Amino acid sequence: MTKRIFVTATNTDIGKTYTSKLLLKKFASLGIRVGVIKPIETGVETIAFDGEELLTCIKEVNSECKDLKIEDIVPIRYKLAAAPFVASNNRDLDLEKIDAAIQKMEKFCDLLIIEGAGGLYVPIDEKYMMIDLITYFKAKVLLVTHCSLGCINDTLLSKKALEDKNIPHVVAFNCRENDDSFSIVSEPYFLKTDFRVLKVSENIDTICDVLYNN
Repeated sequence: MTKRIFVTATNTDIGKTYTSKLLLKKFASLGIRVGVIKPIETGVETIAFDGEELLTCIKEVNSECKDLKIEDIVPIRYKLAAAPFVASNNRDLDLEKIDAAIQKMEKFCDLLIIEGAGGLYVPIDEKYMMIDLITYFKAKVLLVTHCSLGCINDTLLSKKALEDKNIPHVVAFNCRENDDSFSIVSEPYFLKTDFRVLKVSENIDTICDVLYNN
């Protein structure tokens, strides 16, 4: 059965696509057939930027995916850069369309990376929040968080949301060039409370190992 890893984050623009690409490249380097899908992308005027990055990456690391098109990676796209609930005018989520895209992708892979949109409680329609898709897909979670001021609160809130639903997860910090204050203003709390600080760029090997083997 295909393993599924759902990449979510504490908010939008935290680094989900960057992290998903690192996961694809690392797992592929280990000889694992990888696939990727971003079920929903908003803010698509003409180009699904996240989806295009993922499409380019998957073609590089899995030759079986060379003929895939953007609709195979991002089956649902909306023009307005907003939560899917708003961007779709509260249209019911078309799970059949997403399921069909996943079934097609899983013919080419043994491990599927599923990239969410925004954070865990982004509303999709009146029934589903983004966190509900994780349970629906029966996936493990990689929660990507930031390293700037406020990351303690954001990280703990998202982690609690996953714990409340008993969703297996790993937390990874995506520290960017301007996050040089992390070691002073936020990391001491995590270290003092025995919170495992895994950094996306530095610890991708460990992150992949934990996600794959636990």
